[in-house]
Amino acid sequence: MDEGWNRSAGAWLALMGRDGDFSRTHVLDAPMLARTRGATRALDVGCGEGRFCRMMAAQVPEVTGLDPTRALLDVARERGAAEFVEGRAEDMPFDDGAFDLVVSYLTLIDIPDAWAGLSEMVRVLCPGGRLLIANLQGWLTAAQTKADGWSRDDEGAASMVVDRYFEEHAFRGAWKGMSILNWHRPLAWYMQTLLGLGLELVHFDEPKAEGGAEAERYNRAPYLLMMEWRKPAARAARPGG
Repeated sequence: MDEGWNRSAGAWLALMGRDGDFSRTHVLDAPMLARTRGATRALDVGCGEGRFCRMMAAQVPEVTGLDPTRALLDVARERGAAEFVEGRAEDMPFDDGAFDLVVSYLTLIDIPDAWAGLSEMVRVLCPGGRLLIANLQGWLTAAQTKADGWSRDDEGAASMVVDRYFEEHAFRGAWKGMSILNWHRPLAWYMQTLLGLGLELVHFDEPKAEGGAEAERYNRAPYLLMMEWRKPAARAARPGG
């Protein structure tokens, strides 16, 4: 399946620049980076051009980025600061328990088989390790199924049309030269899947925008969330059995 990332890589690099877009620089970067403290071996799944890997490398001794798009990995390797590996989330080329932190930074909507991807993230986590997720709110991904999600009244006021919220489905997002196949899943699907994989929820937030020209508008209708899950530590064997 062609999700469009190879054709959209140039547009993505132009959109992100060195620092990233509004959602990253003014909403998610600071709280996400704060949750990476204390990690020693971190994996960024869907690392793209490696921007968040470079941020983590300032405080995490070993950082690895994984991505299936070679054009983005070439830029990531050129800019350095971490090890970059070509591969897909659904079938990672890493040993069990290889990392004490796995990061999925706005990448779950890009993974066709999210159950397989999350299962792999849990597999490569060591006991006691943490899975740190940033994702779009489900109401936003469900709203992109009709006319890009927007409708306007006679006075030009915009509103969003949410449809098929409970139904997992693909949609093609097109903006600023990008054309990417994404997947909508309701929040309950993510929560139930992560609980079913044996993880424990230790942090959940809908961070506010801090600065930036779009902050006021964003804070009136926020569309990003973050959560941190912990893989239970291995239990000690009972004496005699």
